Amino acid sequence: MSLIDTIQKTLVPIHKEGYKFVAAFGVVSIILGFIWSPLFWIGLILTAWCAYFFRDPERVTIMDEDLVISPADGRVSAVTRLVPPAELGLGADEMVRISIFMNVFNCHVNRAPITGKISKIAYREGLFLNADMDKASEKNERNGLVIETTHGEIGVVQVAGLVARRILCWAKPLDNIQAGERFGLIRFGSRLDVFLPLDARPLVSLGQTAIAGETPIAEFGSSKGPAISRLD
Repeated sequence: MSLIDTIQKTLVPIHKEGYKFVAAFGVVSIILGFIWSPLFWIGLILTAWCAYFFRDPERVTIMDEDLVISPADGRVSAVTRLVPPAELGLGADEMVRISIFMNVFNCHVNRAPITGKISKIAYREGLFLNADMDKASEKNERNGLVIETTHGEIGVVQVAGLVARRILCWAKPLDNIQAGERFGLIRFGSRLDVFLPLDARPLVSLGQTAIAGETPIAEFGSSKGPAISRLD
């Protein structure tokens, strides 16, 4: 393997949405360096963090229509039952809600949790509370997708956070989407909520780390009871 091949396999690609931010951080670092040289190194560290934040690594997704895959990198912050946001049109009954909280060091590219057809996309303005707070699901700015699947409709909601000021969604209504496919991104620090029919069995627990496009967070068609976990 050549040196160039090794570098390409080692470096993680940066999503195109991050190019302008990385460039801006770099330019500001150079300007600050002319003012006072130590500021250049501080700016360089921040530029490296910006590039790290917008990383977009390849992921290997299990293609199983009975599995629900994590839509985000981060920590599982909720596994509960809750009525989905009204704008999704999923009814007034409770559904299984699994939430993934992304801090500023997590990869923020969002991926589809299951294969299906997007029947609706609904954006709602709101506040910018800490996305780790439970009431953020109701109060914060959010963008929701409804995906028609072989197991019924599910909801995927991008929730803005305390630092986040922009929710990006590239998917469109009537698009067919595959599990693990990229559909959006949130800048900077936020949460993803997945709303599932009650026959979905959660496979994750509070505090568990999830990887977008790879970690199964729930499954359909299982006769087993709720998943249990052990901290060691």
